[in-house]
Amino acid sequence: MQKTSQQLLTIGEAAARTGRKVSTWRRDILLRRIPYVKIGRSVRIPIEVVERLIREGWRDAVDPGDVVTHATS
Repeated sequence: MQKTSQQLLTIGEAAARTGRKVSTWRRDILLRRIPYVKIGRSVRIPIEVVERLIREGWRDAVDPGDVVTHATS
């Protein structure tokens, strides 16, 4: 990932865009699971990180006839 971003989001903005809790974003930052930018005491998340999270989690819909179910015995 580039270290220069056109847009930086607050943790609240990232949470609003993804539906993830603010505390989840803070945990991921604390554990250094995602890259972030520290400006003084403020923490910002590059929009590319949020977009990548959405892109990697994307799952296309499937035709109901193609769904395989597992029977339990």
